[in-house]
Amino acid sequence: MLGQNQYGKAEVRVVRVVREGAVHHLRDLDVSIALSGDLDDVHLTGSNAHCLPTDTMKNTVYVFAKEHGIASPEEFATRLARHFVTTQPSIHRARVRVEEYAWDRLTDPAEGPAHSFARSGGETRLCEVTYEDGRRQVISGLKGLTVLNTTDSEFHGFAKDPYTTLPETRDRVLATEVSGRWRHARTEDTPAEEAGTEPDWDTSYRETRAHLLAAFAGTYSLSLQQTMHRMGSRIIEYRPEIAEVRFSLPNKHHFLVDLAPFGLGNDNEVYYAADRPYGLIEATILRAGHEARIPVDHSNL
Repeated sequence: MLGQNQYGKAEVRVVRVVREGAVHHLRDLDVSIALSGDLDDVHLTGSNAHCLPTDTMKNTVYVFAKEHGIASPEEFATRLARHFVTTQPSIHRARVRVEEYAWDRLTDPAEGPAHSFARSGGETRLCEVTYEDGRRQVISGLKGLTVLNTTDSEFHGFAKDPYTTLPETRDRVLATEVSGRWRHARTEDTPAEEAGTEPDWDTSYRETRAHLLAAFAGTYSLSLQQTMHRMGSRIIEYRPEIAEVRFSLPNKHHFLVDLAPFGLGNDNEVYYAADRPYGLIEATILRAGHEARIPVDHSNL
């Protein structure tokens, strides 16, 4: 028997330029769409009567970028997801995932023409909007944000068995590459066309990222798990619109180099960075009264 199924267009690249005289604004997205609904026939009999071509989905991304602009990844994904469900009777659920690539200005708009940019080497902004039964779920997030503390991190008192060789440490480098998702408590859908009904998604993202970083920098760490919990807890504490945070944090190990063969000491000064294997620390932090909805393995399924 046919089980869960979906189809769509993946990784549609769209770049939208807004020209305000000599000052230009840039948004660079990668959009992936997945639709599900009454699609048994296309699998079982080959009938395409209920199958909207994936090429049409691609074209919709470009047309919507032109006609509606891209105010934020969340707003753009909401508009797309709602469109496919409300215009296609056979489609009951739409999921739109967006990656946004950041660009930094090379010139100050206050000093003249500002149309030059450099691709940012930092993290990638993420969002996922699911629209079903007139309601939406919005998950924002980021990946590829590398952070490091050179001190104020310990790791000791851990369980040991005959195969344990890791020495305890009272001072270590703590580094990770943050992959995080946060789900917004607001789930009822509201038309984006109604002024004032949509949250300020850009501000929410910017402030959530800032609290994440502040918690990482400000926590005296006895374990990466403790630091991760504080990162999520601070977001929940300061951002009332967020109900759930999910982190996946690889431990970017930095090991002291043994310089004794050269007659040299190494007082936490010279390290080698090991890219693998690595510890992988994951957890969900919830606001009281809410259930976890972000998948434990946030894959493409």
